[in-house]
Amino acid sequence: MTAESVEHHVQWPVPPQDGYTVDDLFTLPDLPPHTELIDGSLVFVSPQREFHAIAIDLLVTGLRSTVPAALRVRREMTVVLDKRNGPEPDVSVIRTDAITGPEQTSYRAEDVLLAVEVVSPDSESRDRTTKPQKYAAAGIPNFWRVEASGTSGRPVVHVYELDPLTKAYVHVGMYRDRIKVDKPYPIDIDLTAIDEL
Repeated sequence: MTAESVEHHVQWPVPPQDGYTVDDLFTLPDLPPHTELIDGSLVFVSPQREFHAIAIDLLVTGLRSTVPAALRVRREMTVVLDKRNGPEPDVSVIRTDAITGPEQTSYRAEDVLLAVEVVSPDSESRDRTTKPQKYAAAGIPNFWRVEASGTSGRPVVHVYELDPLTKAYVHVGMYRDRIKVDKPYPIDIDLTAIDEL
């Protein structure tokens, strides 16, 4: 018996000359899950790491525990910022009236009150600079950047609020063991609970 070489051919989509649009993001066939659109380019994400998955679970559970009826917490849904940008925050707090039904695939930036990014090695630059700048420019009033603590491996949450004059985020706090804030609504999450997940 002889071994035959197996060739694996991937048919990558050829981008349009002016880049992709949000409409393309929702209509191109066979895109990998969680594909994002940043500046007209498709961004494919790497498989999730353990910290990323459990940090999202912790935050979603914590945010939902006190969310008012006028708001909802969603994970990994596209937010349309403009024609060429459709990132997918790890967690979003949105207006309840922005929900149109079970087939919905995205929310508009004006319906998002908080965008949360859990930093992964492959997304450090996007999560620390590119996405926050775009979220701020789109008018999303609150942004959290979540990173793993180098010593405990627990989440460290950097909280930002939008300065409406500059359309840029201002760092208003860093939380290690517990995050207790009042925007976009009263939130109190025990970050050490990640140890139990």
